[in-house]
Amino acid sequence: MYEDELRCNSREARDTPVVRIADVLFTERMKNRICEWRDGLLLNRNHRSETQEVSNDSPQQFQTIFFKMRPALLLNGFTSHQLRLIQLVIEKHYEDLVFVREKAETSSVHQLVVYVDSRNDRDLVMKEVKDGLHKEAEMKIKAAVGFRHVIDLLSSEQKLIVGHNCFLDIAHIYSKFLGPLPSTAEEYVSSVNKYFPYIIDTKILLNAKDMHLPLMKKSSTSLSRAFSLLCPEIASSVQGPGLGLKPRVKVEVQVDDMRSLNWNSGAKHEAGYDAFMTGCVFAQACSHLGYDFKLYSPSTNLANDEKLQKHINLLYLSWINGDIIDLRTGKRTAESAYSNNLKIRYPRIVFQNIALIWGFLPKIKAREIRECITKVFGLNSVSSVYHLDETAVFVQFSKAELVTDFLQLKETLERNNDPISVLHPLSKLLEGRNTHAATYESYKRICGSPISEVLFADQAEAMRIKWKTESLESNREVETQENEMATFPNTSDRSESGKINRIIDNLACGHIQEDEAIDSSYTCEAQLSK
Repeated sequence: MYEDELRCNSREARDTPVVRIADVLFTERMKNRICEWRDGLLLNRNHRSETQEVSNDSPQQFQTIFFKMRPALLLNGFTSHQLRLIQLVIEKHYEDLVFVREKAETSSVHQLVVYVDSRNDRDLVMKEVKDGLHKEAEMKIKAAVGFRHVIDLLSSEQKLIVGHNCFLDIAHIYSKFLGPLPSTAEEYVSSVNKYFPYIIDTKILLNAKDMHLPLMKKSSTSLSRAFSLLCPEIASSVQGPGLGLKPRVKVEVQVDDMRSLNWNSGAKHEAGYDAFMTGCVFAQACSHLGYDFKLYSPSTNLANDEKLQKHINLLYLSWINGDIIDLRTGKRTAESAYSNNLKIRYPRIVFQNIALIWGFLPKIKAREIRECITKVFGLNSVSSVYHLDETAVFVQFSKAELVTDFLQLKETLERNNDPISVLHPLSKLLEGRNTHAATYESYKRICGSPISEVLFADQAEAMRIKWKTESLESNREVETQENEMATFPNTSDRSESGKINRIIDNLACGHIQEDEAIDSSYTCEAQLSK
């Protein structure tokens, strides 16, 4: 960049026409002034006294300094046009002077005329200037890169990455630090494995067949519960003695004085504490598998341990369905030994049976939505209800045709204002007259938009969706909305959320965290009894 700027400035200086009387007088005056300064250096005269004798120049305009151990003249208060004329004078009349631009510590630019002993010394000065600017640019880039350095180091060292139910964590790391998420699941899995060849999920470990953990049920392997059972001595959530397993690995904790009293607050879902819990759980799980940390040095790469090999690069796509993906091959398998037990509590997600509802009043909860619908379509009509966020829910019906019936009934009730519509069981859900409903395909289209908002209702609003109900028979209005979407700018900042959703839909049938599913799903009694 400096070489380009130097060539450009030099070319501009040579191309600057000296035709105006003012320019001619200025260049002649600068030639004489610089000549006096140069001669003073060569004759070893008192330059300061001579500077004061020059009547037409301000003392502040010329200041003798040292630049990289060489005498230099610092130019102050000149316009860019005047500086180009000075540079022209230097290049035309002086072989032992060089014009230099240097960035100061205050981010300002200093214009200097530097005395050099020879042509080689001139080249050395220019090289030193370029090296200094290059070093400064590198420092700025490193400061701007920030946490990306950590990601690059983890990737280059091929360290074992440990997470807990970390499919979404890896997707967010990829999109924020490595690049745009690939459009297909195959490309995504291949690219993740290229950057992070060794990933292990503690949730996979805790559910392994060779992991014999008494007191730990397969359905209670959330991070906080596993931490409480495996590390009771440091987990503040355990009350009373004897509730946890005896730790096999001693975990030493060092904290600063400010947090020494409340470091183990058990504040789950805080990044730092979650990482701490994950590390503790991983250490105890390795010990239960037979790994002895005392036999190996801290620099040992656990990724090469044969006891962990069969658990590495396996991630849960869907915790509810027990679907697992192998990052090395991209193949998906079902964890049958566990998923059968879990399906009793959470029925398998069937996309064509799902209705998406959003825009309802915030006070309405998932349980109330289920009650409203089952009063109309029967107790066994709804399999489950999931909250996307406070503005939207998924309602999974027991049959696909019930989705159509629900959407049509909702549209009919909103068109009418008779007593039947007002007193209808669905009226609570439709209160406020801003409730929207659609199929799961509409959800995919909305999340696939380049627009990305935090709340789903805001996302739909940003896409200018005007329809309030979309039936399975007609998608004409949706197509109109897609045409309108095409007019929005495709900015990378706002598209990542939609890409993550598309990859999850492509890879997994509903990737929902266990804690969230327990809090927000309400399963039909008939399903529970099966």
